[in-house]
Amino acid sequence: MVYRVYVEKKKELAHEASSLRYEIRHLLQIRSLTDVRILNRYDVEGIEEALFDASKTTIFSEPQLDNIYDEPCFEGAAAVFAVEPLPGQFDQRADSASECIQLISQGERPTVRSAKVYLLSSKVTEEHLTAVKKY
Repeated sequence: MVYRVYVEKKKELAHEASSLRYEIRHLLQIRSLTDVRILNRYDVEGIEEALFDASKTTIFSEPQLDNIYDEPCFEGAAAVFAVEPLPGQFDQRADSASECIQLISQGERPTVRSAKVYLLSSKVTEEHLTAVKKY
């Protein structure tokens, strides 16, 4: 079974998202953009559910700094898209998570895949969305 979790920095600690918002508004001149959220998505295969649940707060996130979602709320987002490594491309985030799970379980190394999910809040046109994706 494949387990999925989404991890997002708490609003006051989401520096990457606020920097990206600034860059989109000022470098790309998309002034209508009101908010950017960035979630890290992890898909894990080859472990028990109990180990996955324990890994959510020890490997995939820091509970003091992050919000953890099984199903994130995309309400209010004008555009949602994910970026993940291409097949065969090294994914350091997923590799590190897989290695940590193996160390904790003392068992087989699970398969982990990761992606960054971007949520843009505004009236985003197709032209704006294309520019943001290209950026």
